[in-house]
Amino acid sequence: MAMPASDDPTRPDRLHLPQVTLCAVTSVNVAATVRALEACLDQIAFAECLLLTDADVQPAHSEIRVVPIDRLGSSAAYSEFLLSRLVDHVRTSHCLVAQWDGHVLDAARWRPEFLDYDYIGASWPQFDDGHDVGNGGFSLRSRRLMEACRAPQFRPIHPEDLAIGRTNRAWLEGQGLRFAPRELADSFAAERAGDVQATLGYHGAWLMPKAIGVDAFWHVYRGLDDRSTIRVDFLRILKDVSRERGRSPRIIRLLADHVSSRRRKAVEDAQSSVRMPRR
Repeated sequence: MAMPASDDPTRPDRLHLPQVTLCAVTSVNVAATVRALEACLDQIAFAECLLLTDADVQPAHSEIRVVPIDRLGSSAAYSEFLLSRLVDHVRTSHCLVAQWDGHVLDAARWRPEFLDYDYIGASWPQFDDGHDVGNGGFSLRSRRLMEACRAPQFRPIHPEDLAIGRTNRAWLEGQGLRFAPRELADSFAAERAGDVQATLGYHGAWLMPKAIGVDAFWHVYRGLDDRSTIRVDFLRILKDVSRERGRSPRIIRLLADHVSSRRRKAVEDAQSSVRMPRR
């Protein structure tokens, strides 16, 4: 039986990147993460594709290899894993990091010079000091940079992309590591800056209705077990969903989920707060 078009490693129409390993690390939204990896693999043939997770999952796509890891109980644990342990699983010169809400959109927008740099991700428009690259949710990083992140001089903080792109950038550049310029970063990926109609990929749940379409976004959204990132840009997502036909049930569902999420967050904050000792 012939393999499905998106699951055939010999397809000549895919971009071939034997220098790059595609990686995703997660303990939540695993099904959506698999979908994101499949979206990347549909257009690009990588040296390897790794899904590092504690979940008991068997992706249908033959190119996705599941690597068992301990459960990541927080976003800080995710940062720690990327900074200190992901490199142990990468054998190529570069690693493309994807997340459930960040993946390849159009491989025709790949530029060979992306591989000339040790780190590239969507630029941060909120910074104007030149240290503005970049977002880690969809990012290309060299193995050299990943090794440097384990050096004693590197200060590991959360989130991991700020640790690389800001806190330790000067030190990393002092080690000879290169960050892509903002203009190139904005052709690599869209997030708070950039245009999903002109970039290789994107990161951010709020961009998904525009990047993949409202119906596709809704299919992903319904299967999420962690919607914490939706809460941050809820109004932008609600606005995009409300433009589509048959929007009323979706709007009601979004509003109900948002209220529930805010209540849950308030309870979590209350439980984690530390009471000041009485004097």
